[in-house]
Amino acid sequence: MPIMNVHYVAGHIDDGAKADLATRLTEVLIKMEGGANTHGGRAFAWVIFTEIARTDFWVGGARDDTFIATPGPFLVHVTIPEGYMNAGHKSEVHAWVNDAILATLHARDAHKSSILVVIDEVPEGNWGAAGQTISLESIADAVGMSKSGGRFSWVRSYFDAKQRMLSAFDYPHDMGGLPPSMSAQRPGRL
Repeated sequence: MPIMNVHYVAGHIDDGAKADLATRLTEVLIKMEGGANTHGGRAFAWVIFTEIARTDFWVGGARDDTFIATPGPFLVHVTIPEGYMNAGHKSEVHAWVNDAILATLHARDAHKSSILVVIDEVPEGNWGAAGQTISLESIADAVGMSKSGGRFSWVRSYFDAKQRMLSAFDYPHDMGGLPPSMSAQRPGRL
């Protein structure tokens, strides 16, 4: 259930470029989901644009282009479930988002761009849809991702380590933070 919120300066991209960027970023989201190009995978791939008035977008203490490189300032928040990506996957996402914006705006020199990408991880148990809490496991099921493949193997190792930490420090069982299949297995106090 990744979500991208793209903040940009008002008037900086027109509707055609916005549609092109939404398509490119949706493809990034599908890649992030392990290639889950299914109806469920696309239903979880949200791109939201937030236009900010030029007078409200300051970089380096200035609201002009003094500290801005081509293609202009972009702040992209990518929201993902906790434990879904290792450091290598996150680096790929940083590059893919940057490349999508540069390609859409026909810009070059990615190393000097003013595109910032922030990955925000939502703790397990804090996602909700249709009035219900959903887990990373249920998201994997909805998008058609195999839970026996290499990608989900890393997810399991992450949550195995988290489970050991929660148990070692005697966290209460009902605090959440683990996928449902692991929550009942955790020893410790109630």
